[in-house]
Amino acid sequence: MENERVDLIIIGGSAASVSAGIYAVRRNLNFKIISKDFGGEVATSGEVDNYPGIPDTDGLALAEKFKKHLADYGVEPEIGIEVEKITKQEDGTFLISAKEGKEYVAKAVIVGTGVHPRELNVSREKELRHKGVSYCTVCDGPLFPKKTVAIIGGGNSALEAGIMMADIASHVYVINKNSFFKGDQILIDNLSKKKNVEIIYNAMTTEIVGDGFVSGLKYKDSGGAERELKVDGIFIHIGMLPNSGIVPENVEKTKAGEIVVSKNCETNIPGLFAAGDVTDIPFKQIVVAAGQGTAALLQAVNYLNRLKQ
Repeated sequence: MENERVDLIIIGGSAASVSAGIYAVRRNLNFKIISKDFGGEVATSGEVDNYPGIPDTDGLALAEKFKKHLADYGVEPEIGIEVEKITKQEDGTFLISAKEGKEYVAKAVIVGTGVHPRELNVSREKELRHKGVSYCTVCDGPLFPKKTVAIIGGGNSALEAGIMMADIASHVYVINKNSFFKGDQILIDNLSKKKNVEIIYNAMTTEIVGDGFVSGLKYKDSGGAERELKVDGIFIHIGMLPNSGIVPENVEKTKAGEIVVSKNCETNIPGLFAAGDVTDIPFKQIVVAAGQGTAALLQAVNYLNRLKQ
C-alpha cells in the first residue's frame, strides 16, 4: 500500500484542528486534516455564548461555521479516519496509521483529537448506553419530550444540559455529588430559575435501573441512605478524558493522560505538536483550543522551515 505523503498532518475535527487548518492554508502548506468525525465536543455542546464575535449560538451551529470557514479556503477534511497510532520513523518523518487501513507520512503532526466523556462506572451503564443512557444531551435530548430525565454532573456541561432539557422534558432532576456547582454563575442562575428542574446535591449515583431501556436510577444521599428516582432518560456529564492514546509511548503525559506541551504547543518529540483539550492546558474552552491550534501551526511552520535549511 502506497502511503500518502504531505508536509503536515492535522488530526482531529474540532476547534484546535480547524484553527490550525485555516492558518496552514494561509501559509501555503501541503497538508491534510484527518478525523474520525467533525466538530468533536464542540458539536455536542449546548448553548455557546462566550466565543468572540459569535454570541448566542450553540455547539452544533458553531461547528457548522467552522466547517464552512474551511470550505471557503478550499479545505475538505478527510472524515471517517480513525487514527490508531503515530510512529516517528528513522528518517524523522511520522507514520500515521488508521484503523481503516490507510497510512499517511508527514514531516510534522498536530494532534487535536480532543476528549471523550468520562463514564460513571456503575451497574448497567454500559448495557443501557443508547437505550436511555447518553453522554450527549444536544444529540439525544430532543428524543425525550415531556419525559422525566436526570442530568448527572456538577460543571458547565451538566448545567447546560439541565437548561436545555428544562425546555424539552416535563421534569428534570440534576444530580450533583457535591454540595455546589463548579460551573459559571450565569448558568447556575439560569438553571435555578427553571420551575421543572429539581436539583439534588450530595448525591452519589450507584446504579442505573432498566430492563432493555432506562427506567430509573439509584443514588446515596448525604446520609448514606439509598434512594431511587423514576426517569426515562439519563444524561451523564461528569468530565472528559483525553484522546491521547495514539501518540508514541515516549510522549510525555500527565497522570490524567493529557499530552504535555510547551507554550508553543510542542511535545517532547520534535515535529510532534498537540493543541486543545487533549493537552495539559488547564482551561478547556473552545476559544482556548482555537488559539492553541494557531500556536501549534505557527510553531510547526518554524519546524518545517528549519528542516529545509
